[in-house]
Amino acid sequence: MTIREITEKNEHLVLSDMATFADYTKGRKVKISPCDLRTEFQRDRDRIIHSKSFRRLKRKTQVFIIPDEDHFRTRLTHTLEVSQIARTIGRGLRLNEDLIEAIALGHDLGHTPFGHSGERALQKLNPEGFEHNEHSLRIVEVLENGEGLNLTWEVCDGILNHRTGRAPSTNEGKVVRISDKIAYINHDIDDAVRSGIISRDDLPKDALSVLGYSHGDRINSLVRDLVINKLKFSPEIEGAMNELRCFLFDKVYNEKNIRFEEVKVHNLISSLYEYYYKNPEKIPSFAHLSKNADTTHRLVTDYIAGMTDEYAINTFENLFLPKPYKKR
Repeated sequence: MTIREITEKNEHLVLSDMATFADYTKGRKVKISPCDLRTEFQRDRDRIIHSKSFRRLKRKTQVFIIPDEDHFRTRLTHTLEVSQIARTIGRGLRLNEDLIEAIALGHDLGHTPFGHSGERALQKLNPEGFEHNEHSLRIVEVLENGEGLNLTWEVCDGILNHRTGRAPSTNEGKVVRISDKIAYINHDIDDAVRSGIISRDDLPKDALSVLGYSHGDRINSLVRDLVINKLKFSPEIEGAMNELRCFLFDKVYNEKNIRFEEVKVHNLISSLYEYYYKNPEKIPSFAHLSKNADTTHRLVTDYIAGMTDEYAINTFENLFLPKPYKKR
C-alpha cells in the first residue's frame, strides 16, 4: 500500500460518520493521477499555499488599511487564524482536517485590496456585481496561473459557500464558515482596541460574562460549545457572540474615520476601474487574465481584485499623480 492509501484507510478507522473521506471525493474537473504520498485534499491544501494569490493576502487589508504597526491583522493572518480555529473544531468532531485546512486557506483568495471597502467599491462599479467568495472560486478554477488550480469539488464548494447565509455541502465546509465568524469577531476586537477606537471597558459586559474576558477565553468558549453541541451553538453562547458582532458593526466597522477611509478607497478604485475599462490593453500581460474574461468589466474586475493595497496605491499614483521632473 502507498502512504496515501494507508492515510485513506486510517481516515475510515478514525474519523466520524460526519466526516468527508478523501477517497470518496467527487473529484476534479480535470482528472489527474493519484499521488503516492498525499490524499486529494492534502494536495489541494498544498496547491493553495504555493499559489501567488495566497502570497498576496499578506498585503491585503483585514479591517485597518495599511496599518503602520506590525501587529494588526492582514487578510493572510486572518486566514491562518480561521484555519487554526477550524482545525481545532474539526479535530474535536473527528472531521477531515485536511479538507478543513484546504477550504480555510483558500476561502479569502478572492478578497480585494482594502478588504470589504474594496469589495463594496467593485460591487458598485461592475454591472455584473462582485462577491469575494465567488471571486475566490474564480481564482482557483480559472485565474491562478491562467488556468486555475484544479481543486476537488469539496474544496471548491467550501470556498464558495463560506459566507454567512450560504450552505456548504460538507460538515468541513460548515466548520470553516463558522470559524470565519469566530475569528473575525475576536481578532477585530483585538485590533480595534490596539487602534484606540475602543477600549476593553467598552465591550458589552453581558457578552463577556458568558464568553470570557480575554481573547483566548472567548475563542475557547465558542469552540468548546460548537464541539459539545456538534456544530451548533447553544442559545446563550450564540446570543453572546451576536452581541459582540453587533457591537463591532456599531462601534468599529461604522466608525467615522474608517468610513472616511472607505470613501478614499472607493475614489481610488473607481479611478482605476474607469481607466482600465477605457484602456484594457494597458492591463499587464503577466496578469494572464484576458483569455479568462468574457467582458471588459470582468477583465478589469479580475485585475483590480487581485491587487494588494500597496500595488493599488502605487498604480493610482503612477497613473494619476504628477511626478517630479528629472533632468536627463
